[in-house]
Amino acid sequence: MTPDTSRQEDKTLARWALRFTDWAEKWFPDAFVFVAVAVVIVAAAALLNGAPVQSVTKSFGDGFWSLIPFTMQMVFVTIGGYVVATSAPVQALIERCAVVPKSERAAIGFVALVTMLTSLLSWGLSLIFGGLLVRALARRADLRVDYRAAGAAAYLGLGATWAMGLSSSAAQLQANPKSLPPSLLPITGVIPFSETIFLWQSMLIALVLVVISTVIAVASAPSRESAVTAQDLGIDPTPESTDVEPPRQPGEWLEHAPVLTLLIGALAAGWLIQEFGRQDWKIAISNLNTYNFLFLMLGFVLHWRPKRFLRALGKAVPATSGILIQFPFYAAIAAILTGAKNTGGTSVADVITHAFVSLNTAGSFPLSMGVYSAVLGFFIPSGGGKWLLEAPYVMQAANELKVHLGWAVQVYNAAEALPNLINPFFMLPLLGILGLKARDIVGFSFLQLIFHLPVVLFLLWALAFTLPYHPPVLPG
Repeated sequence: MTPDTSRQEDKTLARWALRFTDWAEKWFPDAFVFVAVAVVIVAAAALLNGAPVQSVTKSFGDGFWSLIPFTMQMVFVTIGGYVVATSAPVQALIERCAVVPKSERAAIGFVALVTMLTSLLSWGLSLIFGGLLVRALARRADLRVDYRAAGAAAYLGLGATWAMGLSSSAAQLQANPKSLPPSLLPITGVIPFSETIFLWQSMLIALVLVVISTVIAVASAPSRESAVTAQDLGIDPTPESTDVEPPRQPGEWLEHAPVLTLLIGALAAGWLIQEFGRQDWKIAISNLNTYNFLFLMLGFVLHWRPKRFLRALGKAVPATSGILIQFPFYAAIAAILTGAKNTGGTSVADVITHAFVSLNTAGSFPLSMGVYSAVLGFFIPSGGGKWLLEAPYVMQAANELKVHLGWAVQVYNAAEALPNLINPFFMLPLLGILGLKARDIVGFSFLQLIFHLPVVLFLLWALAFTLPYHPPVLPG
């Protein structure tokens, strides 16, 4: 059976996914190009608004390093998820999960469901866990799972649900006043998780996305006859060995002995028990430092021997390069937006705020903001970085229009995740594990976007009417 003939036997959604996949990769530049273009556009907008050149350049330089703590926190979200997912106990769990599906399409749906649920805990964990699960399924001799469709299903945590979970950059940022830029805190105040991701409205959207995404993943999966497996692509899905060389020198003994793991683990457990015991768990987990500490220490214990933990760390760090270089540019953009003012004291953020207020009512604002955030996300693929760009003016507009501030954050979260489905920035760690290219999975994820977009925007608009406005709450 030829590929063209077998494709005719696929379901309609599967045929469309394969066509999108054939078209995709050549239109995607490197993600850094997007942020570089954004800097130029924002700087030009500030100059056109009448800000002096000196003010624009000063804002750029002063703001560049203003988010180093938050940048490192986002780096450790990635590292923490990686070290947990690559530990021997979790890999054993993945192998057990891989025997659950009984058919090719069931395998695709299973990957989608597992990775989306995992993303509610950590987007970093979701990417790595999903990638390793796909590789485990590819090793099954009794199934011909389409490796590309499975890879796209493993990416749904980042494309559908992650921003509604505990590792949401915007929600974490707003819950931690020490991470917020000083210029933003008076506008937004501190917004706890109870007013963002733990709203029943937010959890409803997450549930709807999980169901819809899983159904689409199953319906768009190629048939057994037209499936392209890892072996067809020349990819060897054999698991990488977790063994380490035995110590050869006396000084290497502690690197291989679990004694340090036990001691450090005990110290970490003691602190975590105190931290969660003195306050509500939702408040404790909303602290990014506590969140990252929990995952990092869990990864240390699960790897058991320091040598294995260090090897996992070394492999996790390359996946953070995009965050490390791009977040300072996002911080600079936010500084130009709010700090570069004309002689009348008006910044670009003020101008955009006025436009949002003049063009919207409290009822239309969630839909307008959702569309704006989704479109901007195609060009700036970063949840936390882009929030710093948008927040100064969209949250000021939310205040003036009397829109629930926590829901404004969730409007951003749900809409911002949509362009992730076709933007390659956050695909990179997953693609590295799978040995695929962006073009291999974007066709399937673009199909998801077509269905997600109207559903998400409608829910963001309709559910906004169920929430009252409260003014910003400042710390202390």
